[in-house]
Amino acid sequence: MRTRLAAGIAVLVVLSQTVPASAAGPLKSVTNRYVGSAVAAQHLNAEADYRKVLTREFDSVTPENEMKWGVVEAVRGQYDWSGADEIVKYAKKTGKSVRGHTLVWHSQLPDWVDDLEAAELRDVVKNHIRTEAGRYRGKIRAWDVVNEAFNEDGTRRQTVFQEKLGDRYVADAFRWAHAADPKAKLYINDYNVEGLNPKSDAVYELVKSLKRQGVPIHGVGIQAHLSLMYGFPAGVRENIARFAALGLDVAITEADVRIPLPVTPEKLEAQADYFEQVWDACHAVRRCVEFTTWGFTDRHSWVPDVFPGEGAACLFDENLRPKPAYARLNS
Repeated sequence: MRTRLAAGIAVLVVLSQTVPASAAGPLKSVTNRYVGSAVAAQHLNAEADYRKVLTREFDSVTPENEMKWGVVEAVRGQYDWSGADEIVKYAKKTGKSVRGHTLVWHSQLPDWVDDLEAAELRDVVKNHIRTEAGRYRGKIRAWDVVNEAFNEDGTRRQTVFQEKLGDRYVADAFRWAHAADPKAKLYINDYNVEGLNPKSDAVYELVKSLKRQGVPIHGVGIQAHLSLMYGFPAGVRENIARFAALGLDVAITEADVRIPLPVTPEKLEAQADYFEQVWDACHAVRRCVEFTTWGFTDRHSWVPDVFPGEGAACLFDENLRPKPAYARLNS
């Protein structure tokens, strides 16, 4: 075993706990669900080993940041599609589908959007959705249309959209996205909605209401950012099943499992348990159609920068060796 420094923290890397790729083949070959990963255009271009593993293992990709509003239109009226275009081009070349992420989100939002009055904001949101979804019309399998609209207690998050446009902004966003890209599946997406709790109850009631109104919503995205510091969420399978019973698809959209550092063999096995439970819950419900991880290698995981003292959250280590969690999913 050896140590390395990640985000200024010593991380114990247990080489004996990495495993060879399964004889069963890549992950995309062992399931009839879409198996995806968030990706970054810069790594696709700069790292041949990263690109090779991504291409081998997954049949769906989600731009990690390249389609977020703050990236594509940081300055009003000035667009940068370079990263998003690169990922869409890669997907077409390698036969992968694309999950678009995300059209309406309060975070990574340009400052100029916050300053708009309600009437102008509504027009700007409509234009943003039409512009982005329209650009990739027919090239995106599914869009995360509205992202993270709720607080933990099930109340609406008081974002600029909620405060200035009110509850209707969600339905409007879905209608505009459908008009711009009518063949794409449209999702609401959130974190801490894996199991049965007030937040997932709120999402359930909202999507049930949207369905009654005839709003073109097709699915619920469950992020599944989990941590060994907390118990595994209760009722994951039941939660997925109740959304499916509404006639909706369900997608695991951003799965990873954070480990309190340092890493040990026992923690890697516990991580594998968490991944396996989410994977199995998805496979237990026919309309759970996707299992996407938020990055596939610890080399580029967001976790150490956001959660000090935690890391090693992905299926592959920083040297692209598969971990016990990979073997569980690929068994």
